[in-house]
Amino acid sequence: MTILTIGIASVEAYKARTMAIASGELKPSAQSPKVWFTSIESFARVLSDRNRDLLSIIAAEKPDSLQALAERTGRAKSNLSRTLRTMERYGLVRFDKGQGRALAPRVVYDDIRLDLPLRIKPAAKAA
Repeated sequence: MTILTIGIASVEAYKARTMAIASGELKPSAQSPKVWFTSIESFARVLSDRNRDLLSIIAAEKPDSLQALAERTGRAKSNLSRTLRTMERYGLVRFDKGQGRALAPRVVYDDIRLDLPLRIKPAAKAA
């Protein structure tokens, strides 16, 4: 079973982490997140119930094309294309070459884990 660990970090925190790794100050463990979202809201949009259902259908049925997936799900091909391209940017899906010019979506991982440490944020200053 392949598992993708996802983290949530602000752009600033992600940049600081990347710089610490590059300078050798931080060595990420094998269990560290491989994919990062900037907010729990962005994570929830990409991995909504509807989109997780879509990933499940792709994993189970391995459609030969976006058209076949559109027919199976009842979703517009253009909508599927945008959704899957977003998922591809996060490494959740890939596209294999299908017949002719068709692209066959494939799910890359069996499971997704969210690494979300609880941090106490400083109170916002009153204006």
